[in-house]
Amino acid sequence: MELACLDLEGVLIPEIWIAFAEKTGIEELKATTRDIPDYDVLMKQRLRLLDQHGYGLPQIQEVIGELDPLPGARDFLDWLRERFQVVILSDTFYEFAMPLMKKLGYPTLLCHKLEVAENGQITNYLLRQRDPKRQSVRAFQLLNYRVIAAGDSYNDTTMLAQADRGILFHAPQNVIDEFPQFPAVHTFDDLKRAFLEASVIHDD
Repeated sequence: MELACLDLEGVLIPEIWIAFAEKTGIEELKATTRDIPDYDVLMKQRLRLLDQHGYGLPQIQEVIGELDPLPGARDFLDWLRERFQVVILSDTFYEFAMPLMKKLGYPTLLCHKLEVAENGQITNYLLRQRDPKRQSVRAFQLLNYRVIAAGDSYNDTTMLAQADRGILFHAPQNVIDEFPQFPAVHTFDDLKRAFLEASVIHDD
């Protein structure tokens, strides 16, 4: 049995923090795991900037409500779910992602949670576990699934390495250069072909 694991932001939906940065003009919030590999360092920077500028969860959710999946993402996901069991593995938060999950047809999503004060201030973030994407793939493999994974950022590379086959999608050149062992594709049509080539049971 084969299982497809996908990153979310940058693969199926826009980068939420970049969209919020563009809305608010806070340039530092454009940093993502494409730029800062250490997720703890990145999140502490984000929370500090939110507090500094007086923003909380309601303002972020307002921006998220205006976002749509990336062009072609819903069709690709529907195509993939006809051929594989699919799980989204993300370092986003349920409080951010759920409005966009509706637009993607509610795929299975494993991610993190936020601690939010009554006034909407984000006070902390709760990681499901350390290195959760790799650990999830490892757990699926222990259930005798063969895993094909796709992602775009530094925080996806341990997932791609753990998977039976890993694919970089929409990745920036610095990530492609540092991880040449993973094939890199940039369109959903090419990603379809990459999944079929990586599969041992699908040939259509």
